[in-house]
Amino acid sequence: MSKKLAGYGGIGIVLLVLTLLICLGIGSVALPVKDIVLIVLHRLPWIGDAIQPTWNPSFEQIIINVRLPRVLLGMLVGAALAVAGSGFQGVLRNPLADPFTLGVSSGSAVGASILIYFGMQYSVLGAWTLPVVAFVTGSLTLFGVMALAREGGRIPTNSLILSGVVMSSFLGAVVSFLTAMSKQTVNEILFWTMGSLSMRGWSYTAILLPYFLVGFVFIWSRARSLNLLSLGERQAAHLGVNVEGLKISVLLVSTLLTAAAVSMAGVIGFVGLVIPHVIRLIVGPDYRFIIPLSAIGGGIFLVWADTLARSVLAPTEIPLGVVTAFVGAPFFGYLLYRSKKQRRGRSS
Repeated sequence: MSKKLAGYGGIGIVLLVLTLLICLGIGSVALPVKDIVLIVLHRLPWIGDAIQPTWNPSFEQIIINVRLPRVLLGMLVGAALAVAGSGFQGVLRNPLADPFTLGVSSGSAVGASILIYFGMQYSVLGAWTLPVVAFVTGSLTLFGVMALAREGGRIPTNSLILSGVVMSSFLGAVVSFLTAMSKQTVNEILFWTMGSLSMRGWSYTAILLPYFLVGFVFIWSRARSLNLLSLGERQAAHLGVNVEGLKISVLLVSTLLTAAAVSMAGVIGFVGLVIPHVIRLIVGPDYRFIIPLSAIGGGIFLVWADTLARSVLAPTEIPLGVVTAFVGAPFFGYLLYRSKKQRRGRSS
């Protein structure tokens, strides 16, 4: 297990570093990779003192103050959504599940849209008012869905998914209503609900990092139990897994990961669906591999999506959720087709 994880993980980390360096150089001002490496190393403790600046000072301002915090935040958001997606797919035992199955994104969007509609997005905590409210409303949505799905102390998977669909549809209608009723803030609501990493500084990365680390460690520590759960709830229970406790804890932590990511960058779909499934196709169904590699893959995917969003039609920026949907929606359709084909093969 350790050799296999080290092999795939090593390849993933190399791709992640290459993504970081390449995407930092792409923009309205193209920057050479050599200067990017030297600038980043120059800012590191102990190493930086040995490097003499030979680059254009404006390059350092662009890298350190604009592009690097955005790229690192993109990596964290993508990693958080992908890890949450692997948690949802493991608990629901459904490769078509993702962090938005239970309406968490819609719940976060409702909180943010209400603040924007009434012009209160800076009223209490300054720039952090909107992220905090989005986080709280997204978390409350999970509790509502779980309460709606609960049957005699248990939470059946089918009821949970149906409750999530119902809640997501209702909350989505609330967001649509606010968008239709607003005049001066309609563009701001739409842009937030479609996701973006623009105008995000280092403070956003600092806030999201501890949420990601705690959530990642918790879900990865449940990898063995998720593997047993894939055999079926009854079999997992016979093997010593507290099935209901596992489902509730992983759903809760996955939702908190999703809400934290959405509160930083807005609503970004399909990352939690596409990445864990691609990783599963590459390394197999073992969640000891799927969870950490999904974190790496999610970071790579979202950074490249954001790079396309800010560079394809520059200086106009495409909403990040639009880019991920262009990739994710066809892939989702492929998964549905593949699942349908497999069911036909088994029935015949």
